[in-house]
Amino acid sequence: MIMDALEKKLTRLSIARRCRPEKPTYLLGMALQPEGGLAVSCSNMAVHVHNKDTLKLQGEYRGHSGPLCGLTFAHTSPHLVYSASADGTVRAWDARRPGTDAAQLFRGDSSHSFCSFDLSCGDLLLCAGTEQVNKEDSFLVFWDARKPGASLLGVYSESHSDDITQVRFHPGDKDRMASCSTDGLVNVFDLSRATEDEALLATCNSDSSASAVCWCADDYSRLLCLGHDEGLHLWDLRQLDTEEPLTVFSCRDARSLVPAAPGRGLDYLVGGAWLEDARKLLVVGGDNGGDLHLMECDGDGLRLLTSLDGGHASTVRCFLWDASGGALVTGGEDAQLLQWKPGGEELTAGKKESMKSASALKVKTRPHRKHLYKI
Repeated sequence: MIMDALEKKLTRLSIARRCRPEKPTYLLGMALQPEGGLAVSCSNMAVHVHNKDTLKLQGEYRGHSGPLCGLTFAHTSPHLVYSASADGTVRAWDARRPGTDAAQLFRGDSSHSFCSFDLSCGDLLLCAGTEQVNKEDSFLVFWDARKPGASLLGVYSESHSDDITQVRFHPGDKDRMASCSTDGLVNVFDLSRATEDEALLATCNSDSSASAVCWCADDYSRLLCLGHDEGLHLWDLRQLDTEEPLTVFSCRDARSLVPAAPGRGLDYLVGGAWLEDARKLLVVGGDNGGDLHLMECDGDGLRLLTSLDGGHASTVRCFLWDASGGALVTGGEDAQLLQWKPGGEELTAGKKESMKSASALKVKTRPHRKHLYKI
C-alpha cells in the first residue's frame, strides 16, 4: 500500500545534514528550486540560497528594509526567487548571481505593509496580502509579473478585514487563488472574473485567526486551513455547487488529537504539504523543545505517523518535502537548517544549542476575532 511505503520512509528519517548561519537569525520560510537550489528567508531580512543536497550556502541577498513574509521560485524562470516584505515591496533575485541587487522590483501603495504573497503557476500574476490598514481594511494587491516596475494591476479590498496571513495560488489553475486572514476567513477566488464580487467563489469561516492554507487532494480540489490557535480544517471545494457540506474534517484544537509520550506533546502546527507521489496530505507540528511530529490528515482526522527528535533546539518555523531527493528539510528559531533522510547519518550527532538572539524577530500576536457570517 502507498501509505505503508510512505509511513515506512518517514519513520526511517534521521538527520543527514545540518547547517547554521554565522550570525543568529530565525529561519522563517523556504522555497525549493527544481534545479537544485533551496531558498530560505531569515529574520535579519536576508534571503539565503543553499544547495538543496548539501545545504551549503551559495549566496545571500539583501535589500528589504522590513521583515520578510514569503518566498517562492519562479516556475518558468527557475533562477528567479521572489521575496515579499513588510516594507511594501516584492523583489526578484537572480539565484545565479549571489550578492547582487534585486533583478525585479514591485511596489505597493505607501500605506501597504505586506504579510503574505504568492506567484501564480504560470508566472503571470503576483499577489501580496497586506496588514490591516485604518483599523478595518486589508488588501489583496496584484501585479503583472511580466512587467516589473509597472503600476498595480488591481486591488481587492472587500474580502478581508484584518491581516492577510497567507495567499496561495492553485498549483495548476492560474486563475484560482485562496487567501486567509486573522479575521478568521478563508476565501477562494476565480481571478478570471471581472470584479471582486464575481471572483469570490467561497468564504469559509475557520472560527478563529487563520494562519495558513494549503491546496491538496489528487486534483487539488481540497483546501487545508491551519489556525493560530492550532485549529485545523479540511474543506472539499468540489461541493461548492452542490448541497453537500464543504467540511471534510474540522477540529478547533489539533493538539488534543495527537497522542505522544510524556514531554513530547504537540504544542503547535508548522504547516501542511500535499505529497503528490504518495497522494497524501502531510501535516507537520512540533513541541517547544524542537521535536517534530509528522502526521497524515484526511477525512478520518489527524494521525501521527512518526516523531523526530535530536534535531532542533527550539520552535520549528518552516519545512518542505523534497520529493526528488527523498528528504525533509526544516528550519527554525534555533537558526538551524536540517535535512532529514531515511537512514541518514550525520557526522556530528546530537541536538545543537540554540543560536536564538534577543533581537531576533518575534511572532506578532493579536486577539482572535470571531465572525458570525458563514459560507
